[in-house]
Amino acid sequence: MVAREVPTSSTMAVPHGPASVGVARRRLRRDLSDRQIPEPVIDDAVLILSELLSNACRYARPLGPLPALGRSAKAEVLGQVLVGVPSGAHAAPGGREPAEGPAEPAGGVLVRWQIHADGVLTLEVTDGGAATRPLPASPSLTSRGGRGLSIVDQLAGDWGVRDAPGEVTVWAALPARARHARRTGGDARSA
Repeated sequence: MVAREVPTSSTMAVPHGPASVGVARRRLRRDLSDRQIPEPVIDDAVLILSELLSNACRYARPLGPLPALGRSAKAEVLGQVLVGVPSGAHAAPGGREPAEGPAEPAGGVLVRWQIHADGVLTLEVTDGGAATRPLPASPSLTSRGGRGLSIVDQLAGDWGVRDAPGEVTVWAALPARARHARRTGGDARSA
């Protein structure tokens, strides 16, 4: 019998908002650590996911309503899907939920990562699209933003955009087992 590594994946449905970025980062880091992915790869993957999800929450429309999103202060894991990340609601002193607070957004964003049998890790963020297509920018030195997709371009082996009716997916791929050349001085493909 020959042992084969089975491709693994995880999908999260999170509200369209900045609170979702931290939850997704922690979940990705924990999941990749559990799979014994090297720490430099995890760091790059977490940064890539942060940039993609932040862009989706800042510039794109949410997808339609997500299932089981409530006003709970904790996320609920249902199978491989994480739902219920609070956004906009702030806990009252003592950790209680506010009696009345801002309404949660009507939709969300899908986040997915997968380790393929060939050792490639792909990260995907799917949103409702925006007025413009995601492209790397050339910000000035004093600009406060605009560097996210350039960072993704530097860290990922490849990245791109897929369109489907009512949604846009921005994806990035990097080797899950190799150390990046910028960290080791060698070629990442030979590791």
